This record gives sequence, C-alpha cells and structure tokens, in this order.
Amino acid sequence: MNEVPEEGYDPYPATVEYFTSKTETMPLSAAPEPKRRFVPSKHEAKRVMKIVRAIREGRILPYKPPPEEDEEDLDVKRYDIWANEASRPDHPMNVPAPKLPPPGYEESYHPPPEYLPDLQEKEAWEEADEEDKEKEYLPTDHTSLRKVPGYDRFIKEKFERCLDLYLAPRIRRSKLNIDPESLLPKLPSPEELRPFPTTCATIFHGHEGRVRSLAVDPSGVWLASGGDDGTIRVWELLTGRQLWHVKVSSDEAVNVVRWRPGTDAVILAAAAGEDLYFLVPPISSPDLEVHSRSLLDAGFGYATSTSSSAKATPQAQWSRTSTQLSDSSVLLKAHLRSTVKVISWHRRGDYLATVSPSGQTSAVAIHTLSKHLTQQPFRRLRGLPQSAQFHPSKPIFFVATQRTIRSYDLAKQELLKIVQPGARWISSFDVHPLGDNLIVGSYDKRLLWHDLDLSMRPYKTLRYHKKAIRQVKFHAGGLPLFADASDDGSLQVFHGKVVGDMMENATIVPVKVLRGHRVVKELGVLDLDWHPREPWMVSAGADGTCRLWM
Repeated sequence: MNEVPEEGYDPYPATVEYFTSKTETMPLSAAPEPKRRFVPSKHEAKRVMKIVRAIREGRILPYKPPPEEDEEDLDVKRYDIWANEASRPDHPMNVPAPKLPPPGYEESYHPPPEYLPDLQEKEAWEEADEEDKEKEYLPTDHTSLRKVPGYDRFIKEKFERCLDLYLAPRIRRSKLNIDPESLLPKLPSPEELRPFPTTCATIFHGHEGRVRSLAVDPSGVWLASGGDDGTIRVWELLTGRQLWHVKVSSDEAVNVVRWRPGTDAVILAAAAGEDLYFLVPPISSPDLEVHSRSLLDAGFGYATSTSSSAKATPQAQWSRTSTQLSDSSVLLKAHLRSTVKVISWHRRGDYLATVSPSGQTSAVAIHTLSKHLTQQPFRRLRGLPQSAQFHPSKPIFFVATQRTIRSYDLAKQELLKIVQPGARWISSFDVHPLGDNLIVGSYDKRLLWHDLDLSMRPYKTLRYHKKAIRQVKFHAGGLPLFADASDDGSLQVFHGKVVGDMMENATIVPVKVLRGHRVVKELGVLDLDWHPREPWMVSAGADGTCRLWM
C-alpha cells in the first residue's frame, strides 16, 4: 500500500552517469583547493612528539630479534683456520699476508667421479716435468676419512709458503684514477696545418710498363722519370707535356733517375742495369747546356793524367757513350760490377753515391764526377745494403742495410752510430734537412721516425698501410712535410714539425691520404718526390703513370 505515489511512476529509472571515465576538457568545479588541506595537523604532531620523547628517554626500545642460542658442547674445541692472524690497524707499512684459497672438490678425500683422472691422464701427469704440471697432486678417492694417508708434500708446501711470505712486497701501491684519453697528446686539426697536397692536378702518360723512379729538378720546372721500357723522359711539371725522351737500354729497366743539386748546371744521372748514365737534356738555355757539358767532360783530362800511374783495377769504367746516345744528349757512362738501384747526390753536386744490393763487397760506391773516379769505402759490410745518403750539412754518410742504418764520419773515417729501427727489411730512408732526424720505410708496412739525438731506437712507429712501403721523403724546401708511398696504391702525407729546442719532441700528425694509382701485380706506388719550394708532390706508379699532387 502507498508504494506507488501515482500512476506511471517508475521505481527503477535508468542510471544517469554524472561521472564517467572520459576525461573532460573543463572540470565540473573550478573551485581552488581549500587551505585546510595544506595546514599540518596539530593533533598528529603532538602524538609524534610524544613517541619521540619516549624513544629518547628509553621507555620505548626498538625490536631486536632474539639471538639463536645453540647448544654448545664444552668438551669440543673449534678453531677457525682461516683467521689465524691478529688484526692490525690500517697502515701503509702493514700489508696482510696473502691467504690461501679455500679448498675445492679436487682436494676432497671423496671427490665426485667427474674429478677423478683416468689412466691416460695419470700417465700424462706422471711423465710430465715438474714445471709443466698444473697441480702437484692428483685427486684420489678414499672410502672413509680414516683411510686417508699423511700428505707427503706437507713440509715442502709449508716451506714454499714461508718463502712467499718472506719475499712478499711490503709496499701498498695505490691505483691512480686517470682517464686514458687525457694521457694522449692533443694533436692539432689538419685544417690548421695547411698547406699540403690534397688533389691530383696532372697525370703524366707515356711510359710502357711500370714507372720505377722520378725526380723534380732543383728549379722546380721539369720532371724526369724512368721506367721498365728503358726510356728516360723529361716533362713540364705543371702542364704534363713531354719535352724530351731517350731510350738508353732495350734489355734493362731504368731503376733510378736523380737530378744534380744546384741550378748552375742541368745534369741528370740515371741507372739502367749495371750502367750509370749522365745526361744533359736539351731543355735549358744554350749557355747552361754548354756549362753542363763541360762539367761532364772535365774528368777525362784527370783520368788521362792518372791512368799511367794507376796499377789497381778500376772499380768502374768511365767512358763516353755511343754516337747514337751522344747525339741524344747522353754524354757519359760508368759501368759498374752489379745492378744499381739507388743514386744519392752530395749537396755540392760533385759526388754521388750508388747502391747495388747484389754487389756484395762492391755494393756501395762513391763517385767523383769531376775526376771520373769511383771509390768503394767499405771492404766489408754487415748485411745486405739497401740505400745510402749524404748528410745535408755535415761530412756524414748514412748506409742502410736490411736491419740497421750506420752513420760514418767521412773526415775521420770512423763509425759514428748504429741506428736500429727494429724493422725486418728496410726499403728506404731519408734524412731531415736539419740533419737530426730521419724517417725509415720498411717492407713490413711500418714507417719509423728516429731522433738521432734522443736514442738509437725509433721515436715513433706509424702503421697506416696494408702493404709494403716503397719510398719515404722529407720536403727539402723548408715546409714541415714528409710522405711515404706504399704498394697498396696510396700515399700518406704527414706534418712533421722539428724545433731546435732539445726539451720539445717532434710533432707528427697525419694530414692526408692520396689515392689514385692502380695496383698492378701487387705493386702500387714505387717512388715519390717533393717540389723544391711548393707543397707539391709527384708520384710514380706501377700502372705506368706519374701524378702531380697539389
């Protein structure tokens, strides 16, 4: 009765969801939070302070778990064998004795079966020497502890333990917390070290086969090259135009070409097989050409005056060339006993040294151009000679063998130093224009920098090539540059700054890798040379081309 107030009343209307899970943009109420929510309760503060006072007065103690009381047998004494030394205060002079490692399964009297050796392992252990044995015992299985015998090496092990304690170091070394990158020298950016060659400006085509050697003349205008085709070619450096060429041999390759230092004469020395040729290319002024020819002809008068008194067999036969070669400006020839691979001029232009690696006792020879005279300064050389060079300013002669570089004083005729680069096979080397540093290239892919005043060992060892290094060269015009040529077809250019201060070391920074030569039959770049003044470089490749980099 009276449950339905009126007709049509629904006692179960549909639910109106005033609050849903959907987040609305505007709140239902924008009223700010009341201030009472941010005021701390004074009642709770009083209760907390009451508990704090009780803890301070000791009326409330923290809970401590009850100790586990084990029933100890007073008749049994227990010893801790791992803590048998008294503790001492921490002090730098007190180093605790090293403790023995805890025993493992192998030392057990009843080890698991997988730790027991088989018959082959036992025989191998018994036949091995005392030094080769990893352990001084073999795991043994016993059925009970009563059957374990006494240890026969007990006294010896204790004696060795006492020796270890007696010989233990008594200094505590503290480890330094240093970032390894902070120890590396901060090298300048290559952009700050310009100028240096970056691009290929000219390509010289004309040789058939490999180009074995090249050289830029002292004036920096012409480039001479020699190759497997037996020809010597002279090019205009900037344009790449061939000015003159001559074929000196049809059987032998031209191994090396080098210009005579100085601009007072234009003389080119070249070696093909066992013959050493001297040329005056017709590329200079008539007066300069006449003066160059007179320098080559001056030695014939000296040779005529001394031939009657000379009884010993000459080391080289100096003569004029054939009519065909003489008409081609090849004026002088010196025939040696073995194949010439290296030519190095003295700074004055009257002396030059040649190296014949297969010549044995006559491998190194010094020639006097004005006298047509050849001398062999060494009766016996230790090792197979590879290269030779004169000092830029002092009467010192450097000779490189397979493993070492020896420097000799030409005035006193004595050995000065033996430089040991540590390379397996030296391919070439070059002396810095100041004379106190030299770089060495080797067939084992290493470039080594030597400071002759610092040590006989290398100051820096650089490994940037995947194959052998054929040639290394300093820039002789005052720029701090040097480069190397490798069989991988690339040239690596370095910035090498040398200062006169003895307290400061040389700065060596790799700045550029030059690629362009093709690798032909495992041979890449065979020779390189620098312009006498500009930061330009020329290279000779096994692909039959020469390239100018600038």
